[in-house]
Amino acid sequence: MNKLLPGLTPAVALVLAGCASFAPDGGAGRVSELTRERIGQGVSFQRSEAEVDAAGARVAELLAQPLTADGAVELALLNNRGLQASFAELGIAEAERVRAGRLANPRIGFGHLRGAGVTEIDRSVMFDLLGLLTMPLASQLAQRQLEQAQYQAAFEAVGMAAEARKAFFGAVAAGDLVKYYEQVKEVADASSELAQRMQQAGNFSKLARMREQSFQADATANLARARHQALAERERLVRVLGLSGKQLAFRLPERLPELPEAPVEPRDAEQTALDKRLDVLMARRQAQATAESLGLTRATRFVNVLEAGYANKSQTGEARQNGYEIELELPLFDFGSTRAARAEAIYMQALHRTAEVAVNARSELRETYSAYRTAYELARHYRDEVVPLRKRISDENLLRYNGMLSSVFELLADARDQVSTVTAAIEAQRDFWLAETNLQSALTGRSPGGATAIAPGRASAAEQGGH
Repeated sequence: MNKLLPGLTPAVALVLAGCASFAPDGGAGRVSELTRERIGQGVSFQRSEAEVDAAGARVAELLAQPLTADGAVELALLNNRGLQASFAELGIAEAERVRAGRLANPRIGFGHLRGAGVTEIDRSVMFDLLGLLTMPLASQLAQRQLEQAQYQAAFEAVGMAAEARKAFFGAVAAGDLVKYYEQVKEVADASSELAQRMQQAGNFSKLARMREQSFQADATANLARARHQALAERERLVRVLGLSGKQLAFRLPERLPELPEAPVEPRDAEQTALDKRLDVLMARRQAQATAESLGLTRATRFVNVLEAGYANKSQTGEARQNGYEIELELPLFDFGSTRAARAEAIYMQALHRTAEVAVNARSELRETYSAYRTAYELARHYRDEVVPLRKRISDENLLRYNGMLSSVFELLADARDQVSTVTAAIEAQRDFWLAETNLQSALTGRSPGGATAIAPGRASAAEQGGH
């Protein structure tokens, strides 16, 4: 019996010598790689004061110039505190991986009894023998969980990047609309003032003057709404980028980027989504991890607690007694069938969830691609046909006015008719860039949360009762 300790000691020493250790980057390198493959930018894990200072310097550099869509993405990855907080899950998973690769600390027992002139002392050192035997499986499972955490961190980063791009496009479009509605308001003010003077001179009817006043009132209300919407969109961007204080003075471009020459046509898009989308990969790995967990449960089904160790006992006046102890939980009431059944149910649940995610990914890709093509065609239609046609009409009205074939109020009426066209053109261009962001997300990143809605066409001023 005394031979157990010499045999156990080398095994323990071997395990301790090969203890798992923390990776230099804490697993962040894999996350950055996954993110860069999908959005063209890596992520920054700010775990030290030097890393925080470096991120702050880059943020200041980006804010010193007018913001771009890619710059907004980089800012969000660097400066969004919620994203940095979610990265802490990776550190937790890394610690669990290291813990799974190390033997549990031994337990030392000591007993002291004294009476009738006799002192009895019991000593023992207990090791988790079952933990030693199952360590390879536990380490493998912890490694799977770390990989899952890495995919989750990349999943959060890709989602934050998409949110930053959409907030950027929304803020730029809203600012562009404010500038346009300010011009409309100036025209409406001039029209109303002119109508009032014409009525006072007896050259304008009361009804015609009230129509011009109504246009001015609508222009005032639309400008107020546009200004609030611009503020709301800018604050949404501020929240995504994590800005505060002096950082709030960042500058946005005057207008949205131009449409590309042609829409993208991804090849094997559905297969790409199944191979690259992070939510699909996470579901697959979750099923794999569950399967491994099921194997571990079956391996320990009948042995729940198994510990071995060295023990000795000494008593006053007696020679010290040496030996060993083994603790084993006997399956008298629970043979492990409940744990096995539970694990199997969890595994089947994971399989069905994986299938569901794959089906949804392919469906979302088809939907977002349709929204993308529709948004592109609408934006191009406004750019190439509707807006140029409206401009030609305005030029013709101006020629007629210069030739004294029309009045100034006909020019003002034409300006009213342009409002809905210009507004719809700006919104169509914004919708395209939102749809493009959703398509890229649905293709390689994650669920975009629904395709971009295609807004119905705006009625012209004449259809709204204008003149």
